[in-house]
Formats: sequence, C-alpha cells, structure tokens
Amino acid sequence: MKNKDEKIGGRMSRVDAVLKVTGGATYFAEYEVPNLTYGVLVPSTITRGRIKNIDTKKAESAPGVLVVLTHVNAPKVPAYEAKEPSKTSSGRGPGMMAFHNDEIHFNGQPIAMVVADTFERATYAASLVKAEYQEQKHQTDLKANLAKGNVPKTNKSLQDYQRGEKDAYKTAPVNLEEEYVLPSEVHNPMELHGILAQWDGPDKLTVYAKTQGVKMTQQVIAETFKLPKENVQVHSQFVGGAFGMSLRVWPHEIATILAAKKVNRPVKLVITRNEMFTIAGYRPHTHQKIGIGATKDGKIVGISHWANVQNSNYEEFTEATVAMTKFMYQIPNVNTTYRVVPLDICSPIPMRGPGEATGAFALESAIDELSYALDVDPIELRIMNYPEKDPERDLPWSSNYVREAYKMGADKIGWSNRSNQPKAKMEDGMWVGYGMATGTFGAHRRPATARACLNANGTLLVQSAASDIGPGTGTAMVQIAADVMGIPANRIKFELGESNLPDAPIQGGSATVASVGSAVHEACIELRQKLVELSGNALKNAKVDTLVYEDGKINSPKDRSASITYAEVLKRNNLPKLEVTKESKLSEDQQKKFAMYSFSVHFVKVHVHPTTGVVKVKHAVALADAGTIVNHKTASSQMMGGAVGGIGMALTEEAVIDHRFGRYVNNNFADYHVPVNADVPEVDVLFVDKKDPYTTPMGSKGLGEIAIIGMAPAIANAVYNATGKRIRELPITPDKLI
Repeated sequence: MKNKDEKIGGRMSRVDAVLKVTGGATYFAEYEVPNLTYGVLVPSTITRGRIKNIDTKKAESAPGVLVVLTHVNAPKVPAYEAKEPSKTSSGRGPGMMAFHNDEIHFNGQPIAMVVADTFERATYAASLVKAEYQEQKHQTDLKANLAKGNVPKTNKSLQDYQRGEKDAYKTAPVNLEEEYVLPSEVHNPMELHGILAQWDGPDKLTVYAKTQGVKMTQQVIAETFKLPKENVQVHSQFVGGAFGMSLRVWPHEIATILAAKKVNRPVKLVITRNEMFTIAGYRPHTHQKIGIGATKDGKIVGISHWANVQNSNYEEFTEATVAMTKFMYQIPNVNTTYRVVPLDICSPIPMRGPGEATGAFALESAIDELSYALDVDPIELRIMNYPEKDPERDLPWSSNYVREAYKMGADKIGWSNRSNQPKAKMEDGMWVGYGMATGTFGAHRRPATARACLNANGTLLVQSAASDIGPGTGTAMVQIAADVMGIPANRIKFELGESNLPDAPIQGGSATVASVGSAVHEACIELRQKLVELSGNALKNAKVDTLVYEDGKINSPKDRSASITYAEVLKRNNLPKLEVTKESKLSEDQQKKFAMYSFSVHFVKVHVHPTTGVVKVKHAVALADAGTIVNHKTASSQMMGGAVGGIGMALTEEAVIDHRFGRYVNNNFADYHVPVNADVPEVDVLFVDKKDPYTTPMGSKGLGEIAIIGMAPAIANAVYNATGKRIRELPITPDKLI
C-alpha cells in the first residue's frame, strides 16, 4: 500500500471527520420522524418517601399537551409486572421501575413526563405539575454512613481478598496508614442523554438512542417489554461523548418508550444539563484507606486496601476500585476489602477508568508517600517492586513494558530536574513540583462478529454493530481492513451503530478495537483466502502464505506480473460480490495462560502559587504500554483526553450534595468545574508501541481507560513535591493548600 498512514500503526485521519465538522453526522436527537412529539420530565422535590397525590390537571389542559404520564396512568411494563426490572440477561436493565409505583428513591427522580407537540409547550406544562409527598428521613452522606457498607452480592471478584498475611504492613520497619477520598464526578459530554422512541405496531419498536451498545440496548428493551429481539430496532451511528454513562438503559428511556405507546406517536426526550447530574449516573463518591509497609531498603512487604463506595438504595453497583492493588507490585502480603454503601441517590455507573482510576488515586498516592518515608526516588521504588509476572494469578504477562515506560516518561518530563525534598524549587515566584503515577486496566477482548463484503468494483464494505462514542472506531476498523486487504482506505466503508448488523459488544472497558478489530481482521483474512481459491491458475501456483495483497490485487512475491485484481477474480467467477461473516474471540486457553493488561505512566510538572494556593499544571506526559498502536493520531487524542479528565479529577471536579435536602447544589456548568483550555498544559503523548503477541491479531491492547488512570495521583504527588502538603481528598482546591 502506497499510503503508510492507512496501515496499522499509521496516522490516518478520521473517516467521519468531514461529516462531524460540517454537521452531516446525525445524532439521536436530530432524527426527523413524522408526527414527532416531545417529552419533558418532572422531578421529585423530596429525596425519600412516597407520592400522596399528583395533580396534573393544569398541565393536561395546557396548549399542545397530549398526555401527562405518571405511575397512575402509565401503560404496564411486562418485566415490571413480573418483578424483573433488572433481571435482563445483559445485566444492564433499568433497575428502578419507571412510573411503576409511588416510591421516591432520590431527589430529582422523575415522577411524571409531559408529552406535547413542541418542546417549549412540554417544558411549560411540566412546571404546572404539582405533587404532595409522604416524606421519609433520607441518607445521602457517605461519610456518615460508612459503617453501613455491605459486602457485594453481585460481584464475587470484589469480595474480601487475602494473599499471605493480613495487615502485614503494620509490622514492617517503615509503614504508613492513610485515608483517601474521591468525591462524586459527573459525566458531562457535550451531547445530553435521551432517546427517541417510536412504536411501529403493537409489538414493534424503533428507537434512536444515545448508547454505547446498540445490541445491549436492543436486548434490554426487548426483555423489558417481552418483545422478540428482532422487533426492536436501535439506531445510534453517532454518539456525542459518553464516558460510560450510556452503558445501560436508564429508567427515563423506558419512560419515553411508555409515553410513545400511550400517545401512539413518536416521543423524543432530551434531558437537561441539570438532570445529567441526577438521573444518568456518575463516578461514585469513594472513601479509601491504605496501609503499606516496607523494609528500609525499599521492598514492600505488605499492603491493605479498604474501599467504601456510594450506591443507590434500589440496586447494587460495583467497580474494580481495589483490583490494581492486588497485582501492580510484587508484594507478598496483600488484603483488600470492598464495601457498597446504599444511600438515597441515583445509581452510579462506570465513568472513564471505572474503579481503577479511583483506586489508583489511593494506591499511587500511598506509594509516593512511602517513597518519601524511605527517602527514595518514586520511580526507583516502583522498579524495586516491579512484578516479573502477575502476583495475583501467578501467570506471566502477555506483555509488560512498564519499566521502559518509566524511562521514556522521565526523560520527557525532565525528571532529573526534580528534587526529592518538597518545597525545594521555585520558578517565576511559584513552587515547582514533579509527580508521577502508574495505571493499569485489563486488556479485554470480547466476542465480536464482522461482515466483510467485497464488491465487483473493488470496494469493500465492512459491518459490525459497534458503537463510537468518540475514539474513532470506524477509522480504526477501516485502517485494519486496509492493512489486511491492501485496499486504499477511500475504497473501504465501515458501517456501525445499527442493531441489525453483526454482533458487537458494548463500547466500554477499552475493548472495542481488540474485539471488533479482531473480527474485522479475521474476516478480511478469510476473504483473502476465498479470493485466492477463486483466482484459479492466475498466480502460477504461488504458495498462499507468500502472496502479497496490495493496491486491490493479489500478487506473486517473486513475479509481480503474476497478479490479479480482486475485481477480476469476481468477474471471472460471475460474482457481484464476495461476502464473509466471521466471529472472533480470545480462546479460553489463552486467557488461562497469560495475565493481559494495558499499562500507563503519567508524569506532570506543576506550579503552585505560595500565597493563593492556585495549582497550574505546566507540563504533562501521558505514556501508554498498549501493544501495537493501530492509529497514532486517534490514540494520541485518546491519551490527551484522558489527561484532561485526570486534571479535572485532581483539581476541579466535585458534585456537591446538600445533605439536609439530599439535593445537588452545583448541578450546572457554572458551579461544577470541568477543565477548560486555560487549565490544560502542553501534553506530550508517548507510546511504547510493542506488539503483544497474545491479545489480538494486531498485537494491540485497550487504550481508552488507561489514558486517565494515574493522572490524578500524578498531579497530587507533584503538588506535594512542590508544597510539602499532602492532599488526600480531591479535588485539590486552593483552600486546601493555603
């Protein structure tokens, strides 16, 4: 192939870039369907209790209103009637039953939906709905309810873990025990959440959704309404960011489907920015404690990690907060404890780097604290305790180049300029600090299927029901197909985001390129094989495994005149097209033989103002050990995005509840602070870029999650290096440093 950027490892530009920047990409709320109506939700104004009475008369008589849907008049939901709201096979059902009864589980819970002929009329009518409540005492404060934590029932991997001696850190010559707190953080992508639902008959439904998994959404809706799966069509070709909030079907989506059934017309719901805080999930408020001990020469002998995680009172949410502690370092004595604390709030949901990003803040801060207690460089301490294989499962790594990543990142940030003594350097009247931290996330690969169809004109169509929430899924798939088939990228099209396409997993857990990309790779390999079989004697009996595929042709490696175009193969066989559908999955044998993880190392340099306590990140280095990098351009964007999210986690983001009322007080962009351009420094992105021989045919591993995992503790560690003040409760705001 002439264009190297179109091969695996190149820097090909996004295939959908023009559509997105010109407005040609259609997002769920932009679909135009006949007789469309608009839904607006009415939130509960109490935090726990029951609805005594709901007055909808004024709203129902308002101009343009078709219906005010409540628990009193909502159509019955088959799964709710069978008491199966969260027992879907996907495990991603709504949990709370929308408009099923009079119970209030959290402040802001939808108690009604007004449907009108315009959005403005629906919004006005929603303000006319009034409710009387039987209020009960509520609990929304994690800190006040830590003792009420429960052992997880749904996730056995998060039950108490012990390797070696329990709490061995206590008898180590050098030890420490500290608490680390991460507040709730809220997903705030540009595109608000919602859904457009249209019944095409008594048992046929079409939805346009903001989802990270069209097959998941199809399955959940089908099971909730007891419909044949093929009767539910889900469209989601473009998603305007999600970060994990669209990894499930929410109650307000079910409510919209109910409303569409009630009015027998399509209904579109786009929730407000305010409602993004209350009904579409968040990173849960988490209270952690770590005890860690080492010998005086730096060998860590024991670590204990406890985590208490905020939950809703109506279902259980878990994430791998303590997982990284079990294997990141060679420690003989490890014990972890994970507890869920039920409160009167909406359920949490995975948010980028779910669990590991939270756990890494505690673990990597503790490792840094230990380095100062030992008076050893933080990188050296990590290298001293590097595990040659996975100590949790006693398996070799599929690949692990973390030590190489340490050196690359240290050189780039100028680590040699760092002083091991805090408060030792100043620049431009500001304290200077350097910090670093590691991150890891499972190199997951799930079953996926791809269809590759070669047309008579030599163009290639590849299809899979994958999602793309922004990382450039379609671009990576075109690049993989172009590399395998030797067809220019502009002659390849990848279709995704439709439930009638071949199976693909959710876009979460950094698994899309590994899963769907492997299926695309294997489908194209099989397509090549079929082309060779159909080519007859055109290649003069050349061996199949030595053939060269480029420029839309099969070539003999020795005699390039012995070649045949793909189009000619189809023409000779009177075929309008040649199609292959291939499922791909990692063998159980491979999973049992190797520990498969991606790794990150983050380095930062900060300035801290001595008087005001203002922190400015001056330089960041985000480095990934993620196998072969399929596309360096989009992967670099992923790493930068993760770095920005990590800056928000460390310095600005905090969803605050007034526990007197159980209500968020900063559920808007004026008061909930996300990093803006002025907060983001120069970010250098580096890749080890060495093929993992076991994870995927491309040698790649997941990247999206590790982009953020470790960035927050790297900043916190740099702030300590600059000021000598250890901030263990995020965000690091000026008041905590003055």
